[in-house]
Amino acid sequence: MKRIISFILVVLVTTGVMVGTSPELLKNIRLGLDLKGGYEILYEAEPLEAGQQVSKASLVQTAKSLESRANALGTSEPEVTTEGTNRIRLKLAGVTDEAEVRAKMKEPAVLTFRSKAENDKEGEYSKIELRGNEFVENAAKVVFTQLNQPMIDIKVKDKAKFSEITKRLIGKPLAIYLDDQLLSAPTVQQQLTDGSAQISGNYTREEANQLRDTINLGALPLKLTEKYSQSVGATLGKLSLDQTIKAGLIGSVIILVFMIGLYRVPGIIASFALITHTWLVLAIFYLGEFVLTLPGIAAFILGIGMAVDANIITYERIKEEMRSGKSILSSVKAGGKHSFRTIIDSNITTIIAAAVMFFLGTGAVKGFALVLIFDIVTSIITNIFFSRFLLVLLVRGNVLKKPKYFGVKESEIRAL
Repeated sequence: MKRIISFILVVLVTTGVMVGTSPELLKNIRLGLDLKGGYEILYEAEPLEAGQQVSKASLVQTAKSLESRANALGTSEPEVTTEGTNRIRLKLAGVTDEAEVRAKMKEPAVLTFRSKAENDKEGEYSKIELRGNEFVENAAKVVFTQLNQPMIDIKVKDKAKFSEITKRLIGKPLAIYLDDQLLSAPTVQQQLTDGSAQISGNYTREEANQLRDTINLGALPLKLTEKYSQSVGATLGKLSLDQTIKAGLIGSVIILVFMIGLYRVPGIIASFALITHTWLVLAIFYLGEFVLTLPGIAAFILGIGMAVDANIITYERIKEEMRSGKSILSSVKAGGKHSFRTIIDSNITTIIAAAVMFFLGTGAVKGFALVLIFDIVTSIITNIFFSRFLLVLLVRGNVLKKPKYFGVKESEIRAL
């Protein structure tokens, strides 16, 4: 009786959690451009000045600059990722003016040091004193005071010009801008004649590191060349999503009916485990803020197919054990044990293949591989351990006393 009560409680609690959270999950999962419409551009970065190299730091910082520009355009949740050593992929949802986006994004990030002009308002600095390319490349570094307060060391190429600027602005702010965004406005304390300076303020370590990276980016501005672009209409994206969901639901219903018809009570447990598996994958997407795309849905459905395969292997082994004349409990134990290694081996090899695709692939291939890995891991948890746990509870609770509950006829059982 305890096992039966435990089974009922586990099923009720799991069902309650899934029913209560599923609307929120489905509503807030982030969809890719191919599902909700938008604009995607792949850029190739190269230095403006000949002889320089694209560094990883400058590529990452340029990507951050693109994200800031995209936010300024009012787009919803822009996705900016670096690929390889010199490429940046930009995905924007809800874009209406593609020409404006392309013109704004391809401009190099402009770093300027500015002072207050005569007609500037409070907190506004419009007179450009220094530009990013006047700083020594990768010379900005974070250092710490005796009180462990972070500061940024910088170096300029023209010492005389820097000396004149710092002399003229003693006691006044020298504001730091990236594009038209004010990053910081430190006050000049003294004239600096050696071309070096320290920017101090109430910075956290993260803020100091970000300012250092920004200055180094300004010293090595990157030119962005558009290599690829595509536009997906919102109507086309919605149609793709609706058709994919419809096909997935029809396929899932057929699979559940097949499992229940062939394996009876274990088929019902397997169907419940598959539903739990689907919910768990959606929860991972929601909590991890991953983006769901059409290739991701394809991997998701493929993972469900592998989960069904795992249940079929297990239950067929259990039926074979019953046909050999073993008791129901012995058949469940032996069938689960013998099928476990086969299922795990196939899942691990698929995970290895997906991992290779993730590390060597780009774009949609990475998304497909990542979803497939998550899908397989959750499948192992739900369709091997969870479903087997529920089945054993019913068997030990003497609910499943007859082989017919497993789809085995009495005439098929061989006497020992």
